[in-house]
Amino acid sequence: MTAERRWDEVERSVRYDRSGHVVTLTIDRPERRNSMTFETLASLRDGVLRAKADSGVRVIVITGAGDRAFCAGADLGGVRGAELDAEAAHEGRGHLADLFRTMWSAGIPTIAKVRGYALAGGFGLAMACDIVVAAEDAVFGTPEVAVGLWPYMITVPLLRSMPPKIVLELMMSGRRVDTTEAQRIGFVNEVVPAAELDLAVDRIAERIAAQSPAAIRLGRSTFYRVLGSQPEEALALLQAMLSVATGTDDAKEGTAAFAEKRKPVWKDDA
Repeated sequence: MTAERRWDEVERSVRYDRSGHVVTLTIDRPERRNSMTFETLASLRDGVLRAKADSGVRVIVITGAGDRAFCAGADLGGVRGAELDAEAAHEGRGHLADLFRTMWSAGIPTIAKVRGYALAGGFGLAMACDIVVAAEDAVFGTPEVAVGLWPYMITVPLLRSMPPKIVLELMMSGRRVDTTEAQRIGFVNEVVPAAELDLAVDRIAERIAAQSPAAIRLGRSTFYRVLGSQPEEALALLQAMLSVATGTDDAKEGTAAFAEKRKPVWKDDA
């Protein structure tokens, strides 16, 4: 399936909804706890690409349908490699990596809106987002070890979200993490009652969407590039990017608006 195909040309397990500057991608498989098949992963990636192609989109929210699960991981009935040859199965397993790469390179902030289970690949999907807002009933974990597997593909987003020793302990034990511990570890930004989840996510998304798209795009990309970098390498990049950023139309408009005591009009708003 190519990015050029119309979104409505095929039946999908992911809903795409836009409201203002915010797009919500909803995994719509509540009867399977929003578990992911290869098609689900491809549809999520296509949804991110569709949002990227729309200059009016400034935030992507990723969530799951219903109140039982954000995403319970891979649908073991839908991603089994036994019915495929080894090469096809290997390629299929790369859909999750492709999704992560697309999310990180799209230039659009992402928010995970989590209710219920966020397990295995679903845990990784939430951690791949820039911000995580969870209802009090959310539960996170990497249960793969209990079935003789290992959460290989989600290692990178988890390492970008919490200390390595915590990641390894969760992977080796397979235990579940509630929102109290998740917030203490630091991989959840905000925990709210389930009834307030939509409002909390809307508030954060609208606040981000109101900022300079150029500043967010350049700054977010640079933030992730310096993660794990050596200090001297990071400082050189940050200095260069500051020079780039100060030359943008949004930076000029923002400083002028500050001096004139008015609300800035960003380039994409003009």
